[in-house]
Amino acid sequence: MSATAPTHTDRRPDKGGPDNHGTDRNGAEKRGVGAAIAGFLRAREIPVAGALVALVIVTSIINPRFLSAQSVKDLMLNATIVIILAVGQALVIITKNVDLSIGSILGLVAFGTGTMFDAFPGVPIPLVFVAGMVFGALLGAINGALVTAAKVPALVITLGTMYIFRGILTSWAGSKQYFSGDNPQAFGALSVDTLLGIPIITIVALVVVIAVAIFMNSVRSGRDLYAIGSDESAARLFGIRVTPRVLAAFVASGALTGLAGVLYTSRYNSVGALTGSGLELDVVAAVVVGGVAISGGTGTVVGAAIGAVLLSTITSSLTATRVDKFWQQAIVGVLILSAIIIDRVVSLRTAKKLRASEARDV
Repeated sequence: MSATAPTHTDRRPDKGGPDNHGTDRNGAEKRGVGAAIAGFLRAREIPVAGALVALVIVTSIINPRFLSAQSVKDLMLNATIVIILAVGQALVIITKNVDLSIGSILGLVAFGTGTMFDAFPGVPIPLVFVAGMVFGALLGAINGALVTAAKVPALVITLGTMYIFRGILTSWAGSKQYFSGDNPQAFGALSVDTLLGIPIITIVALVVVIAVAIFMNSVRSGRDLYAIGSDESAARLFGIRVTPRVLAAFVASGALTGLAGVLYTSRYNSVGALTGSGLELDVVAAVVVGGVAISGGTGTVVGAAIGAVLLSTITSSLTATRVDKFWQQAIVGVLILSAIIIDRVVSLRTAKKLRASEARDV
């Protein structure tokens, strides 16, 4: 009998075979990258950002001066105040509330800033910012306390405080106005000086957006706001302290409105009894257009900021293309309605998919 020579099994998997772990890993990585890209493209901010880019391109074709250095700087400056206000408003709307008093709060803080410089000409500028944010936070706390204690819809409460705060401002200011020339030169320079071509106050707004976005994504109390807006009863069952969280959202919104009020005083020529009047509607529109659901629980502060830039750019674009002011307002109104309708359609489709998934699991 001839002995059969022992053979050594080749332990290297065939290329493309089922044991090719390297290929499996590569496939998994590709699927992971593909899923990440698909998830990115489905983000609510992408259509808004796309609309902004398209708007800028079309307007620059019609009017090449639209993208001149000065025009770009003006676009950034015009959007800065609304960006900060939109970030604060987004925090409140995500909890399924709304703050209609932010225009009046901004007016109070702006006039208070002018009063502070008038009474104490040598006051340090950082102290003015701190005072403005604290003042705004206190007014926001009043809103939050009333909403959480009275159990009355925030729309009603803040509509009332909007008139109360405006009445206080009217009584305080009367016919008096503070002009930009009354403020220290260094304070006014904040809205004139640039860093790498970006206005200083716009950099402040970008820092606010980044900081709040990180907080909402990385800190539990930030994520709790989404849970509260999605289902308050369920949030309570999970042990989330709803009342302190909602109160904190209003306080944060007030503080950011206070910051915007101080920057408003630096940016614009004068502040008085009418400062900030009607601004709350622009801010709510920016937040909704930016993908933050008015029904709560959905959206991001980045989207709200992009929405603010989009609305500000639309106004500048229509002015640059010499569109009548009436049509400017009509176009913005159509945009807001479209954003609400799209949000509603997306919400219904998401709910339908969830129900179908639950049915399969059963």
